[in-house]
Amino acid sequence: MSDKDVRKGLAGVVADYTAVSKVNPDSNSLLYRGYPVQELAASKSFEEVALLLWSGELPTPEELADFETFERANRSLDPMIKAAIDLLPLDCHPMDVGRTAVSVLGAAHPLAEDSSPEAELNKAKSLFAQFPAVVAYDQRRRRSLALVEPRADLDYSANFLWMTFGEEAAPEVVDAFRVSMVLYAEHSFNASTFTARVVTSTLSDLHSAVTAAIGALKGPLHGGANEAVMHTFTEIGIRADESREEAAARAKAWMEEALAAKKKVMGFGHRVYKHGDSRVPTMKGALEKMIAHYNRPEMMGLYDGLEQAMEEAKQIKPNLDYPAGPTYHLMGFDTDMFTPIFIAARITGWTAHIMEQRATNALIRPLSAYNGVDERHVS
Repeated sequence: MSDKDVRKGLAGVVADYTAVSKVNPDSNSLLYRGYPVQELAASKSFEEVALLLWSGELPTPEELADFETFERANRSLDPMIKAAIDLLPLDCHPMDVGRTAVSVLGAAHPLAEDSSPEAELNKAKSLFAQFPAVVAYDQRRRRSLALVEPRADLDYSANFLWMTFGEEAAPEVVDAFRVSMVLYAEHSFNASTFTARVVTSTLSDLHSAVTAAIGALKGPLHGGANEAVMHTFTEIGIRADESREEAAARAKAWMEEALAAKKKVMGFGHRVYKHGDSRVPTMKGALEKMIAHYNRPEMMGLYDGLEQAMEEAKQIKPNLDYPAGPTYHLMGFDTDMFTPIFIAARITGWTAHIMEQRATNALIRPLSAYNGVDERHVS
């Protein structure tokens, strides 16, 4: 077997069919069940997008109302999950908390070993409803703050922010958060989604597949870039009294030095998009609204300076993580919580793929090309 027959990283390999999402090369748009994600982010709730990904169609008003009732009734942090989280050290990464919580939720779910379509959808909806409390409580416990109970009068996005910060967020903040969740919800056969499908292909359960996907997302080559963006901003220095132009100049100089030193700068480039990540303009719009809301023009200066320097030097454009990171920072989320928020969004896409994989399952078991020593024998 020659080297050209081995596709490292499965690059260019088409592993299966999916009807959940695709990137349309003609329009450079990410499509969820055929809908451009920017159109969904402009007008649809995250709950509507979740139902779209799971069922293939946008819900009727009655279907949406039924799901909202279910989701709002299942938001509370189960005492057993809280106890499990409290056992984890405060200095562990929040992704470890998310991974552990999903595993415990799976062990406790009454339909844990039922893989019928009805049971799988129930588990997907339950996980959708339950996970925000995990993220919110984990941030609060790290700040020595008490658990905040959910509110049934708030939608998913508003309640997520309420449980995290203990106060109602302004409507523009809620909307920016909703936009981010819609944009992060799904992205075809990425590393974590493929991991979930591999686990599902063994006929393992939904929570095991999601737990494995979280493990894949924890890796810095897949998730974590939104955190890395904020670490970059912090390294450059965030100066609240600085003008947009001053911040841009400092950021541009920093990027030029980083590129000259061949330093890897996260938040730029994407294997799938050849003409820029189609989600970025929508997320950047949400960031600009947050900058105006919080009166933080220097954050936009840092954003502009890094983006301009990368474009001039490498002609590489930002990906979704680049505007998402500073958006979450302005909202008040700790940087280590950014990727767990990604989990909360991507639970929708992962579970849609898990259900799709199970519906037409074939065990995913690729071959390998052996390059070890030839056969030998014990003397």
